[in-house]
Amino acid sequence: MGFLEAVLYGLVQGVTEYLPVSSSAHLILLPKFLGHEDPGIVFDVFLHLGTLCATLLFFWRDWWNLLRPDHLKENLVKRDGVSLPLLVLATLPAVVAGLLFHRQAETIFRGEGVIVITLIVGGVALYLADHFSKRARAIESITWKDALGIGLCQCISLIPGISRSGSTMTGARLFGLERAASARFSFLMSAPITAGAIAFELKKNGSQLFTSGISTPVLLVAFLSTFFFGMISIGFLMKLLKRFGFLSFAVYRVALAAVVYFVFRPY
Repeated sequence: MGFLEAVLYGLVQGVTEYLPVSSSAHLILLPKFLGHEDPGIVFDVFLHLGTLCATLLFFWRDWWNLLRPDHLKENLVKRDGVSLPLLVLATLPAVVAGLLFHRQAETIFRGEGVIVITLIVGGVALYLADHFSKRARAIESITWKDALGIGLCQCISLIPGISRSGSTMTGARLFGLERAASARFSFLMSAPITAGAIAFELKKNGSQLFTSGISTPVLLVAFLSTFFFGMISIGFLMKLLKRFGFLSFAVYRVALAAVVYFVFRPY
């Protein structure tokens, strides 16, 4: 892999990780469209490390308010609004689902036929949840029931094409959170689940770090590219959702599903 391809992968991961269009589906499809082999788990780890760093930096004030010593005790007992216990609660369902269905997520769920269906279903669900949700609750109103419900929605994002951000934003809109609040909570949720996934893969495949066949400079370029485009993507979506809904993302998902169907003919 060369530097240009590393930048391209970083662009795709950095943008699609935060937009509700499924980064996993795009990373599966990209090498197929390019006619290349999948770059492998080590490369994926560097891409996800880039988005993790983008999430932590973009929302550094949120993390500082959650973890600063003089607020930590209050955050550990706070019932409403974003708090450490609520983020843990929202993360637990996906952790359990990942441990139970990790093998399926890496094998039978990755086919083009599955991606066609999940892109359409996820896009339609996102649009309907956004269109029919009449409430507009602020992020400070999140309760443990909201966190658990949104966390359960995140479980189905193990299937490529559903989208982690798409499933959590869909759940948040179903629970009546406003669009920007839905995106913000979804992004905050992404940090612990992404960090956990990176740790899991490093524990499982750590030995491949030195035998991946991809040079260290290329891995660093992929990381920096993902981080850069991730920061841009977060800011773009937060501004976009203040004025518009999710219809454009739903249309894009259906259009991509059509392209995948006609190119790969999975049925």
